[in-house]
Amino acid sequence: MNINKIARIAGLLTMLMVILAPFSMIYVPTTLIVPDNAATTAANIMTSQGLFRLGMASDLLVVLIEVALTALLYVLIKPVNKTLALVATFARLAMTILQAINLFNLFLVLLLLNGSNYIGAFTPTQINALVMLFLNAHESVVIIWGLLFSLHLLIFGYLTYQSGYLPKIIGILLIIVGLNYLISNFGTILLPQYKALFTSLAAISFIEVAFPLWLVIKGVNLAQWKKYTTV
Repeated sequence: MNINKIARIAGLLTMLMVILAPFSMIYVPTTLIVPDNAATTAANIMTSQGLFRLGMASDLLVVLIEVALTALLYVLIKPVNKTLALVATFARLAMTILQAINLFNLFLVLLLLNGSNYIGAFTPTQINALVMLFLNAHESVVIIWGLLFSLHLLIFGYLTYQSGYLPKIIGILLIIVGLNYLISNFGTILLPQYKALFTSLAAISFIEVAFPLWLVIKGVNLAQWKKYTTV
């Protein structure tokens, strides 16, 4: 397949995730989850279960896109340094696996709230507390896969900067986003009292959208690409 076709498909898939991810990661949680109020959170999910399930479906679609995107990005960047490209790819693939596993926490929330037979052993207060526990666990795993994503971005950004067939400024922006994820996620773990600050810092990561836009609009510099691929 032509490398520019690969680049544009990768860009389109990334742009699709830019649309899907904020819905499931920001809109749905902020709409349904009330921090430190398990009863209200459980009631919100029960009354808006369609929205909750739509958020899960969005997450699942992101996971499927990530699998394809990881392979495309490897093909795009491997001519620069195959070893580092593999490290970046494995980091993103590990992130994707964690994203998929993390959805079990949300399925458990639905099992608790939909009153399966074995739930009779718990009181409503206990069920609400367990719902909040699994939601908090889901949020915590996001921090872990965010660190894997930061490793991917740091290496991928470096390779982009070195490539010559992608703009150096894009590589710099990816490195900045990778550092931002690294600082905000480690900061949340080490200094939880400043979680709100680190969450606000994560908003800087939106500049990452420059990368897929460039892939879709401009693609790669074919003359520079051929320097790597022509023996």
